[in-house]
Amino acid sequence: MFDKNSIPIGLAIGLVLPLAAFALLYLAFQQLGSAGMASSEGFSPMFRERTAGIIAICLNLIPLNRFMKRRAINSMRGIVVATVALVAVWVVYFGRFIF
Repeated sequence: MFDKNSIPIGLAIGLVLPLAAFALLYLAFQQLGSAGMASSEGFSPMFRERTAGIIAICLNLIPLNRFMKRRAINSMRGIVVATVALVAVWVVYFGRFIF
């Protein structure tokens, strides 16, 4: 999949990877909370969700770097467009809890 150089491949990777990572991180936070190994007391509202979202979005750096090494410019563009869109969604959704 990293051999292709097209914008749709980059968009697909740039959207699927963070969404899957967010689901796994959110599940891990829920399991730790239900097991009593993590507490949400003292945190700001929606802290776990915001943190999982930022980490998931930052995971786009891994395929972006791989495409950069292969000089797949169009795939990099797709990942950047997807990342900017996800960041905009994150700011709109969680902005009220930060500002």
